[in-house]
Amino acid sequence: MTIAPPAETNAPAEPLDVAALVRAATADDHRNAESRGFITRLMGGELSLGDYTRYLAQFGWVYEALEERGARPGDAAVFDPALARLAAIESDLAALGAADWRETHPPLVATAAYAAHLRAISDDDVRYLAHHYTRYLGDLSGGQAIARLVARHYGATADQLRFYDFDLGDEGVVRYKRRYREAMNALALRPDQVDVLIEEARASFRLNGAIFEALAA
Repeated sequence: MTIAPPAETNAPAEPLDVAALVRAATADDHRNAESRGFITRLMGGELSLGDYTRYLAQFGWVYEALEERGARPGDAAVFDPALARLAAIESDLAALGAADWRETHPPLVATAAYAAHLRAISDDDVRYLAHHYTRYLGDLSGGQAIARLVARHYGATADQLRFYDFDLGDEGVVRYKRRYREAMNALALRPDQVDVLIEEARASFRLNGAIFEALAA
């Protein structure tokens, strides 16, 4: 990752807990995104496995754009290639009967806008980090609950839910998330960079919410 450390004269007296700042600043945006009608109905068991398939296919386009950046020197600490989800999404969609998802589930306008935005900011490490954080930490957190609910309500099998199955070895999800947040903090972002990160994370939740709205429509 190429984010440069701050100059000594601009360094804060104490290291910023960047992960905590982002989490607190985006709490309302996060709640607003996940309370959209489509996602609450899906998680409440009011829809169908077909609707989940539509949801997953739209995020296939998002993750394709998110992961096009590829691994770069110094990325491993935060932008861990092991987090990549597109292959798992495609495996799930095949198991859900949508192996041809690119033809049968083209990107909605909101999805295309999100994917275009991700490609536009992929070279800006701070802004890209915002989406990396909101997507992958979300998959490692609330995504685990989504997997359980989709299995419970719609009978989804393990082969249809590999998207949420991270191969983290003995480390486990809780310790991995802690290490990810520690790696974010170790970047020693300047306060102005943290402001950019927070604003972009808020944008990420809005872009996700727009997809939920489009799926409902």
